[in-house]
Amino acid sequence: MAQKTVKKKKALFVTVEGLEGSGKSSLIKTLEGLIKSRKLSCKIYREPGTTRVGEKIRKILLDKNNSEISPHTELLLYLAARTQLIEEKLKKDINIYDVIICDRFFDSTLVYQGYALGLGKAAERGVDIFSLGFVPDITFFLDVDPKLGLSRLKGRDRIESRPLSFHNRLREGYLQLAKINSSRIKIINARASLGEVSTAARKLLEGYLENR
Repeated sequence: MAQKTVKKKKALFVTVEGLEGSGKSSLIKTLEGLIKSRKLSCKIYREPGTTRVGEKIRKILLDKNNSEISPHTELLLYLAARTQLIEEKLKKDINIYDVIICDRFFDSTLVYQGYALGLGKAAERGVDIFSLGFVPDITFFLDVDPKLGLSRLKGRDRIESRPLSFHNRLREGYLQLAKINSSRIKIINARASLGEVSTAARKLLEGYLENR
Protein backbone atom coordinates (compact mmCIF):
# COMPACT_ATOMS: atom_id res chain seq x y z
CA MET A 1 0.00 0.00 0.00
CA ALA A 2 1.34 3.40 -0.94
CA GLN A 3 2.28 5.59 2.01
CA LYS A 4 0.07 8.63 2.46
CA THR A 5 1.88 11.92 1.97
CA VAL A 6 1.29 14.49 4.68
CA LYS A 7 1.42 18.00 3.29
CA LYS A 8 3.37 20.42 5.48
CA LYS A 9 1.47 23.48 6.63
CA LYS A 10 2.74 26.83 5.50
CA ALA A 11 4.76 28.83 8.01
CA LEU A 12 3.03 31.07 10.52
CA PHE A 13 3.80 34.54 9.14
CA VAL A 14 4.38 37.06 11.93
CA THR A 15 5.16 40.76 11.45
CA VAL A 16 6.30 43.31 13.99
CA GLU A 17 5.41 46.97 13.49
CA GLY A 18 6.03 50.09 15.52
CA LEU A 19 7.26 53.64 15.68
CA GLU A 20 10.94 54.50 15.74
CA GLY A 21 12.48 53.35 19.02
CA SER A 22 9.55 51.16 19.97
CA GLY A 23 11.72 48.09 20.60
CA LYS A 24 10.96 45.92 17.58
CA SER A 25 14.41 44.32 17.43
CA SER A 26 14.33 43.30 21.10
CA LEU A 27 10.86 41.80 20.77
CA ILE A 28 11.84 39.83 17.67
CA LYS A 29 14.75 38.25 19.57
CA THR A 30 12.34 37.26 22.35
CA LEU A 31 9.85 35.73 19.92
CA GLU A 32 12.62 33.87 18.11
CA GLY A 33 13.76 32.39 21.43
CA LEU A 34 10.23 31.23 22.24
CA ILE A 35 9.82 29.58 18.86
CA LYS A 36 13.15 27.77 19.02
CA SER A 37 12.45 26.62 22.59
CA ARG A 38 9.49 24.75 21.12
CA LYS A 39 11.82 23.00 18.64
CA LEU A 40 10.31 24.93 15.72
CA SER A 41 12.29 26.42 12.86
CA CYS A 42 12.27 30.19 12.48
CA LYS A 43 13.42 32.66 9.83
CA ILE A 44 13.87 36.39 10.46
CA TYR A 45 13.52 39.10 7.79
CA ARG A 46 13.75 42.86 7.93
CA GLU A 47 12.13 45.43 5.68
CA PRO A 48 13.47 46.99 3.66
CA GLY A 49 16.40 44.61 3.40
CA THR A 50 17.18 40.89 3.77
CA THR A 51 18.01 40.47 0.07
CA ARG A 52 21.08 41.96 -1.63
CA VAL A 53 18.88 44.27 -3.68
CA GLY A 54 16.72 45.14 -0.67
CA GLU A 55 19.73 46.11 1.43
CA LYS A 56 20.92 48.48 -1.30
CA ILE A 57 17.48 50.08 -1.45
CA ARG A 58 17.52 50.36 2.35
CA LYS A 59 20.75 52.38 2.24
CA ILE A 60 19.23 54.79 -0.27
CA LEU A 61 16.04 55.23 1.75
CA LEU A 62 17.70 55.80 5.12
CA ASP A 63 20.62 57.98 3.97
CA LYS A 64 20.11 61.48 5.40
CA ASN A 65 21.93 62.92 2.38
CA ASN A 66 19.06 61.80 0.13
CA SER A 67 16.70 64.55 1.25
CA GLU A 68 15.49 65.10 -2.32
CA ILE A 69 13.67 61.74 -2.47
CA SER A 70 10.02 62.52 -3.21
CA PRO A 71 7.16 60.79 -1.34
CA HIS A 72 6.16 58.87 -4.49
CA THR A 73 9.73 57.75 -5.11
CA GLU A 74 9.96 56.66 -1.48
CA LEU A 75 6.78 54.62 -1.89
CA LEU A 76 8.06 52.91 -5.03
CA LEU A 77 11.40 52.04 -3.42
CA TYR A 78 9.74 50.42 -0.40
CA LEU A 79 7.42 48.45 -2.69
CA ALA A 80 10.37 47.34 -4.81
CA ALA A 81 12.32 46.09 -1.79
CA ARG A 82 9.27 44.19 -0.53
CA THR A 83 8.54 42.54 -3.87
CA GLN A 84 12.17 41.43 -4.12
CA LEU A 85 11.94 39.91 -0.63
CA ILE A 86 8.72 38.08 -1.47
CA GLU A 87 9.90 36.69 -4.79
CA GLU A 88 13.43 35.83 -3.70
CA LYS A 89 12.80 34.58 -0.16
CA LEU A 90 9.25 34.45 1.16
CA LYS A 91 7.68 32.40 -1.62
CA LYS A 92 10.18 29.62 -0.90
CA ASP A 93 10.65 29.97 2.85
CA ILE A 94 6.92 29.93 3.61
CA ASN A 95 6.97 26.22 2.73
CA ILE A 96 10.18 25.41 4.60
CA TYR A 97 10.06 27.06 8.04
CA ASP A 98 7.54 26.74 10.86
CA VAL A 99 7.50 30.46 11.59
CA ILE A 100 8.67 33.53 9.67
CA ILE A 101 9.04 36.85 11.50
CA CYS A 102 9.38 40.05 9.48
CA ASP A 103 10.50 43.36 10.99
CA ARG A 104 7.91 45.52 9.17
CA PHE A 105 5.77 44.60 6.16
CA PHE A 106 3.01 46.31 4.20
CA ASP A 107 1.40 47.96 7.25
CA SER A 108 4.44 50.24 7.38
CA THR A 109 3.78 51.37 3.83
CA LEU A 110 0.12 52.07 4.54
CA VAL A 111 1.05 54.15 7.59
CA TYR A 112 4.38 55.80 6.69
CA GLN A 113 3.75 56.63 3.04
CA GLY A 114 -0.03 56.27 2.85
CA TYR A 115 -1.13 58.06 6.03
CA ALA A 116 1.78 60.19 7.29
CA LEU A 117 2.98 61.31 3.83
CA GLY A 118 -0.56 61.60 2.48
CA LEU A 119 -0.28 59.18 -0.44
CA GLY A 120 -3.44 57.34 0.62
CA LYS A 121 -4.95 55.50 -2.34
CA ALA A 122 -1.62 55.26 -4.18
CA ALA A 123 -0.08 53.44 -1.21
CA GLU A 124 -3.12 51.17 -0.87
CA ARG A 125 -3.02 50.21 -4.56
CA GLY A 126 0.71 49.63 -4.38
CA VAL A 127 0.32 47.34 -1.39
CA ASP A 128 -2.53 45.44 -3.07
CA ILE A 129 -0.47 44.83 -6.20
CA PHE A 130 3.05 44.32 -4.91
CA SER A 131 2.45 42.26 -1.77
CA LEU A 132 1.62 39.46 -4.22
CA GLY A 133 -1.16 38.09 -2.04
CA PHE A 134 0.93 37.67 1.12
CA VAL A 135 -0.81 38.77 4.33
CA PRO A 136 0.62 38.25 7.85
CA ASP A 137 -1.20 35.82 10.15
CA ILE A 138 -0.52 38.06 13.13
CA THR A 139 0.98 41.53 13.48
CA PHE A 140 2.31 42.99 16.72
CA PHE A 141 2.12 46.79 16.86
CA LEU A 142 4.38 48.22 19.55
CA ASP A 143 2.62 51.38 20.64
CA VAL A 144 4.80 54.06 22.19
CA ASP A 145 4.65 57.83 22.60
CA PRO A 146 6.69 59.23 19.67
CA LYS A 147 8.76 61.47 21.95
CA LEU A 148 9.74 58.52 24.12
CA GLY A 149 10.56 56.34 21.11
CA LEU A 150 12.74 58.98 19.51
CA SER A 151 14.55 59.63 22.80
CA ARG A 152 15.71 56.00 22.79
CA LEU A 153 17.58 56.40 19.49
CA LYS A 154 21.35 56.86 19.50
CA GLY A 155 21.37 58.41 16.03
CA ARG A 156 18.72 59.26 13.46
CA ASP A 157 18.44 58.24 9.81
CA ARG A 158 16.45 60.07 7.10
CA ILE A 159 13.08 58.76 8.28
CA GLU A 160 13.80 59.12 12.00
CA SER A 161 14.95 62.73 11.44
CA ARG A 162 11.53 63.89 10.29
CA PRO A 163 9.66 66.33 12.57
CA LEU A 164 7.70 65.15 15.59
CA SER A 165 4.43 65.95 13.79
CA PHE A 166 5.27 63.22 11.25
CA HIS A 167 5.84 60.66 14.01
CA ASN A 168 2.61 61.68 15.73
CA ARG A 169 0.76 61.02 12.47
CA LEU A 170 2.43 57.60 12.30
CA ARG A 171 0.96 56.67 15.65
CA GLU A 172 -2.48 57.90 14.61
CA GLY A 173 -2.24 55.86 11.41
CA TYR A 174 -1.21 52.67 13.17
CA LEU A 175 -4.00 52.96 15.72
CA GLN A 176 -6.56 53.47 12.96
CA LEU A 177 -5.18 50.51 11.02
CA ALA A 178 -5.24 48.32 14.15
CA LYS A 179 -8.87 49.25 14.76
CA ILE A 180 -9.83 48.24 11.22
CA ASN A 181 -7.80 45.00 11.37
CA SER A 182 -8.30 44.09 15.03
CA SER A 183 -8.32 40.34 14.37
CA ARG A 184 -4.79 40.49 12.92
CA ILE A 185 -3.09 43.52 14.47
CA LYS A 186 -2.47 43.23 18.20
CA ILE A 187 -1.52 46.39 20.08
CA ILE A 188 1.17 46.04 22.75
CA ASN A 189 2.04 48.86 25.13
CA ALA A 190 5.71 49.53 24.34
CA ARG A 191 5.98 52.13 27.10
CA ALA A 192 6.09 49.22 29.53
CA SER A 193 9.27 47.39 30.49
CA LEU A 194 10.89 44.96 28.06
CA GLY A 195 9.80 42.10 30.31
CA GLU A 196 6.15 43.20 30.24
CA VAL A 197 6.23 43.71 26.47
CA SER A 198 7.80 40.30 25.97
CA THR A 199 5.26 38.59 28.24
CA ALA A 200 2.30 40.14 26.41
CA ALA A 201 3.65 39.17 22.98
CA ARG A 202 4.63 35.66 24.09
CA LYS A 203 1.11 34.95 25.36
CA LEU A 204 -0.40 36.03 22.05
CA LEU A 205 2.09 34.07 19.96
CA GLU A 206 1.72 30.94 22.08
CA GLY A 207 -1.99 30.94 21.29
CA TYR A 208 -1.28 30.96 17.57
CA LEU A 209 1.36 28.23 17.90
CA GLU A 210 -1.01 26.02 19.88
CA ASN A 211 -3.65 26.32 17.16
CA ARG A 212 -1.16 25.06 14.57
